Amino acid sequence: MLRSLTDFIAEIAGGGRDTVAFAENDYRLAAAALLVHVVTIDGVIGADEMGRLRAILGAQFSLTDAESERLLQAAIARDAEAVDLYAFTSVLNRAMDEDGRKRVVEMMFEVAYADGGLTEFEDNLVWRAAELLNVSSRERVQIRKRVRDDAED
Repeated sequence: MLRSLTDFIAEIAGGGRDTVAFAENDYRLAAAALLVHVVTIDGVIGADEMGRLRAILGAQFSLTDAESERLLQAAIARDAEAVDLYAFTSVLNRAMDEDGRKRVVEMMFEVAYADGGLTEFEDNLVWRAAELLNVSSRERVQIRKRVRDDAED
């Protein structure tokens, strides 16, 4: 409500907010926060993983570099505030169909493999998120294998 009021006032005053804002219930923010969690779960935040994360966000959501960076910063903040994965997966379950949820799992693996390998922490995180996203174990394993094979090529 307050945000709507400030948007309205900014519009009347001739100013405006950024054309791309990421609300708490925005599926793009939820997906990005899961990806940030994958990057940070092993305690090593590599340039390869962050570069891959930025590329995925831009390509998947058709964002400019500046918009991708804003989304990434918002996702980092949301991930830091989160107490569990459900806050993100519930948004994705409401907003996405089965193929979309599988794509999120695929993006998580792509970010995890960006540094050359998959740690047990990353694998466990993707497994838990996939369960919450109603992506079956069989499908998750197939996605992991496909992403691993692509990463090795």
